[in-house]
Amino acid sequence: MNSKLLDIKNITKTFNNGKVKALNNVSLSLDKGKIVAIVGESGSGKTTLIRLITGLETQDAGSINFKSKVLSSETVFIKPEKRNIGMVFQEYALFPNFNVFDNISYGISKNIDKKERTKEVLELVALSGLEKRYPHELSGGQQQRVALARAIAAKPELLILDEPFSNLDVILRHQLRNDIVEILRKTNATAIFVTHDIKDALKISDDIIILQKGTILQQGNTKEVFENPNCKYIELLFDDYKL
Repeated sequence: MNSKLLDIKNITKTFNNGKVKALNNVSLSLDKGKIVAIVGESGSGKTTLIRLITGLETQDAGSINFKSKVLSSETVFIKPEKRNIGMVFQEYALFPNFNVFDNISYGISKNIDKKERTKEVLELVALSGLEKRYPHELSGGQQQRVALARAIAAKPELLILDEPFSNLDVILRHQLRNDIVEILRKTNATAIFVTHDIKDALKISDDIIILQKGTILQQGNTKEVFENPNCKYIELLFDDYKL
């Protein structure tokens, strides 16, 4: 049985009339049920890559396949809302005029009992009792949980989290990181974490992809990549960290 959920082949993306190459011939795959970290410094191509996966950008060359179906190629483009891929944005992107309940239930399909599903997800992310609060009445950690709950509620087959802990203080980010990974494991979610923080990547991921200047330097099982970096750049990234 093929466990491959996402398969990206030879993706290239340029900006500014081809003068800036954001991604250069990038290929990767993601197995169902895995948590994958995409690591890279600013300008490495992380954001461009996830925008291509979600359909917010289109590539110049290459293809993106999801469950053996072409999402995007030179001749095919499936709209973002038809991809069943959830996204948790760095800035949370909550609706300020919606309470917690309405934020979470917003994207749930009409075919699902919205009230029951929202209640279920609220319990999962430990926000029961806060349904009527508005985003400005919540802490940063609570807002992040609402954003996660909203993404999970729609039952996406792939969840992408873009720098999910960058706006939190150190103590809170460690706690939330552990909590979110536990939630993802409980729901058997397939997820991509985008981060510039190598410690977060090492703690949360099954597999890791390291980007630099639009090119994948190394990818594979996190422990194996950590123990066998293939270049000095990656070796320096892992300095002072332990799995």
